[in-house]
Amino acid sequence: MKKIMNRWAVILLITALLPACTGDFEEINTDPDALNEAPPTNVLGNILRRTAEQMGGDIDGYGTYAGYISKLQYMDDMGGVEPTNNTFGNRWYNCYFCNEQLRVILVNTEEVAEGNKNIRWACRIFQLYLWLLNIDQYGDMPYSEAMSGAEKLGGIYTPKYDSEKEIYPDLIAKLKAVSDEMATGFGNDDIGEGDFLFHGDVKKWQRFCNSLRLRAAIRLSGVATELAKSHIEEIAGNPGKYPLIDNNDDNAYFWWTASLPYVERWYDNSRSRDDHTFYDTFIDHLKSLEDPRIQAIVKPASGDGEYRGYESGANTTPADRTLYSRIGSMYRDDPTGFTPFYKSCETYYILAEAAMLGWNVGMTAQEAYEKAVRLSMEDNGLTTEEADAYLAGKGKWNNTKERIWWDQWVALFKENWEGWSLYRRTGIPTSDVNYVSRLSRWGRDAHNSQPFRIQYPENERLYNPDNYKIANQDIVDYVWGRQLWWDTRTGVN
Repeated sequence: MKKIMNRWAVILLITALLPACTGDFEEINTDPDALNEAPPTNVLGNILRRTAEQMGGDIDGYGTYAGYISKLQYMDDMGGVEPTNNTFGNRWYNCYFCNEQLRVILVNTEEVAEGNKNIRWACRIFQLYLWLLNIDQYGDMPYSEAMSGAEKLGGIYTPKYDSEKEIYPDLIAKLKAVSDEMATGFGNDDIGEGDFLFHGDVKKWQRFCNSLRLRAAIRLSGVATELAKSHIEEIAGNPGKYPLIDNNDDNAYFWWTASLPYVERWYDNSRSRDDHTFYDTFIDHLKSLEDPRIQAIVKPASGDGEYRGYESGANTTPADRTLYSRIGSMYRDDPTGFTPFYKSCETYYILAEAAMLGWNVGMTAQEAYEKAVRLSMEDNGLTTEEADAYLAGKGKWNNTKERIWWDQWVALFKENWEGWSLYRRTGIPTSDVNYVSRLSRWGRDAHNSQPFRIQYPENERLYNPDNYKIANQDIVDYVWGRQLWWDTRTGVN
């Protein structure tokens, strides 16, 4: 009681003195050496880290939707098949939070833009990456009216949802605008130590920008063919002006530091959890093609030394978990491991597909395919001889788009959200014949496909209800959603 009385006496004394000192309070409590705002490079670094954490922290979820990962225990959320709030709420928030932070950097450097070209380009490119990433997860989203809650920007607190058909072409056009600017010459400013993606190498940011435009364009090849063709041919036809990520040294990988809490996310999960194996379809495919990447991606089962996966969507755990493979060391056992945003092999899988469509990309589909395979093999620590044997064997070019897509699916492992987008666009992988029966165990027998999109977060229903209802109209199953614009598959539900 005496202590409480003493505290109140201090508070009252301070209150009594406030009128005498409030005039000087701000001046007294201002540190003349402190920055009024965080340096742009620090803000950029935090955004890159947050995004790597959000996307790279996912093992099941996207890993399951893409056909890679299966759960071995804790069979909640349909064994990883059903989207959870950790998937849809956090990813949505990350997109808008990071976009707003990047917008602030751009506003704060606008009057001195000439001396901040490089970091402004990096910020604009990553804004566009975030939009592409999230449009591919959610479909229609608040875009044109987003980040305009401040009164000076119009005071829009319940933004409308724009359609993918409107957003996608705008994002591609903006990527082209940035790359055209960069082609005129780089700035003199140092992006700074916060550039954890490319460590201040502006040329790599330029490559990332053009590669994202390539990725976005091929996504639209089935719904906006001429738009996709014009962008891909422009990029491929002028590599000097539009350089791409075309070798593994330029991969857009976020490397972790191994100092807690900044350790690679899958490694961090493995320190206390052992919940995951591979989808049996994935393991069976690697084995059937005698794909040497299996030795990097997959660990043999500890129980018998075999490569073995478990069925995705199972509602019971296996009797003996030692008989199932775990994730390979380079992907999960390294605290300084990586979260991938773009792999160089993807460039050549895209060019191979474009060549199959008859577009002029400066090389044949076979040349591009074989280049993609070699880059993927190299990225997985395999030898030239192993790549040669695969390309001469069961991975041999067979002049089909399906050959490209199956191999690309393998190569995209760990960039699981991109593997899921590939599946929704192409239908690869297609060999899970038991999928319907597996879903029926969870009362989801109305579906024969993985979820079409991620659910909108609950805050949208609560705080933007009118636009939320419009965005969800005609959706039968809110969890599954509807097919995205570029998802032209038929017979899926």
